[in-house]
Order: sequence, then C-alpha cells, then structure tokens
Amino acid sequence: MLDTAYGRWLDIPLARVEMIVALDFPRWLSLFRLIRRSVARAVDGKPICNGNRESFRNIFSRRSIIGWHFKSFSRKRQRIREWEADPAGREIVRLTSPRQVSRWLAKQRLG
Repeated sequence: MLDTAYGRWLDIPLARVEMIVALDFPRWLSLFRLIRRSVARAVDGKPICNGNRESFRNIFSRRSIIGWHFKSFSRKRQRIREWEADPAGREIVRLTSPRQVSRWLAKQRLG
C-alpha cells in the first residue's frame, strides 16, 4: 500500500505495480475524516507515525495536516485522473465512495 503523499519518489514504486487502487472521495468527506481522526488522536495522545503525537496545537498550526490537505487535494485528484486517462498505464481502480470501496473489497474476497 502506498499513499500518494510521497509524490517526490512516487515513480519508484509505480514502476513495479500492476494495479493502482485510487480512493478519490469528495473533498468534504476526506476533510471530515481527516479532522475527526486528528481530533481523536489529539484527545487520546497515542503515538502515530514515527512516534509522533497529534495535538490541538499541531492541528491548528500553519504546517498542520489539515492545511496540507487543502494544499494537496487537487493535485492528488489530478494525478489519479491522469493515471486513469493513460491508455498505456497500469490498471486503475478508481473508487469514489466508501460504498464502492466496500463492494470492491467484497468482490476481491470472493474472487
């Protein structure tokens, strides 16, 4: 699994993949989930990536993950659409809702 957050070196793993499963949810849903997750992490104080901890101070800082969401969302969506439009590219499964994700995963389990 790879999140497109690693855009600077994304070409390295993409050269080896056979299929890309892209979650292309609406911005409102993505943002809502991000805020909900960030607040829950700030409240529970559990370590996340590399032992870091979320805090309310971080959530509302200039370098917050929420700010990053606003900076990167359109770029990531454009990248997904470019992958999907490339006839010579890898197989792309573009899922635009949690319901589509559930259905697709159910099919994979039955496959």
